[in-house]
Amino acid sequence: MGAAENKLRNLMIVGDRVLIKPKSLSEKTKSGLYLPPGVQEKEVVQYGYVMKVGPGYPLAQSSEDEAEMWKNAEEKVKYIPLQVKEGDLAIFMQKGTVEVMYKDEKYYIVPQNLILMVEREEF
Repeated sequence: MGAAENKLRNLMIVGDRVLIKPKSLSEKTKSGLYLPPGVQEKEVVQYGYVMKVGPGYPLAQSSEDEAEMWKNAEEKVKYIPLQVKEGDLAIFMQKGTVEVMYKDEKYYIVPQNLILMVEREEF
């Protein structure tokens, strides 16, 4: 994915969202995972590769953090990281996603809560 990562380096994904490049429904994964025809016809569920991941869910600042915030000129936001990682094959609900075109390629911006399952080469 070197060329694809280079193509997307100027994109920053916000919050709990994930940028996914859709995979053809007729393709199988190495492990043989594929969507059955009934699901494909309804187009309720899609799958594709995670290209970029947002920073996660922002944590609320505690009162101690607020006191420190005034001392620092730079705002430091803490996040709970997302479970998905770049390179994962994600199965996600299509309803609630945003389809975008970037440099003549189709992508989905997907909130992590719409991702049902991921397949990862290495855990």
